[in-house]
Amino acid sequence: MTGADSSAALPPEALALLHQLLPPLHLGLGLALSAWTLLFLFRIVLTWYPQVDLGQGPWRLVGAPTEPVLALTRRLVAPIGGVDVTPVIWVGLVSLLRELLVGQQGLLSQVLLRLSVFST
Repeated sequence: MTGADSSAALPPEALALLHQLLPPLHLGLGLALSAWTLLFLFRIVLTWYPQVDLGQGPWRLVGAPTEPVLALTRRLVAPIGGVDVTPVIWVGLVSLLRELLVGQQGLLSQVLLRLSVFST
């Protein structure tokens, strides 16, 4: 069964639903993963300033979404030379996930491309 045959197997209602749901999902997921990467990058920079309390003031916006996964990762990855490398690990993981899902050759991007080809 070729790619054209498999898309033809979808009923028109399912194709219409995919046309409605996938573009906002693609955009939202891309923005969320980019924002999370940016937060981890902020965490990396903030490690240079140990006096900053991530539980106070506007720093909570950086600390609250990242600390739960960093705390779990710190149990598995010990500091290297006294430096917490877990934010760097998460920047790589989230960037990889973003590229695999919504990047130029990502899964959702390819599905959107195929849908646009079959709708014409």
